[in-house]
Amino acid sequence: MEKVDVRGLSCPMPVIKVKKLIDKGSNEITVTGTSQVSKENVSKLAVSNGYKLNITLDGKDEWEIELTK
Repeated sequence: MEKVDVRGLSCPMPVIKVKKLIDKGSNEITVTGTSQVSKENVSKLAVSNGYKLNITLDGKDEWEIELTK
């Protein structure tokens, strides 16, 4: 499983980092971040590439998305 930490980054950087792993053929990716916009954009990218999402919120404005294919 690949792990990507995008906390504190603003778009488009989180999407670019996840897209590189998708293009590399990764089947399982965990993304951790803080920006709501990044969460939405990474989610859209993942779904459009055929990934299933499992989103976890920690209550401190931080989220984690598990992408699986």
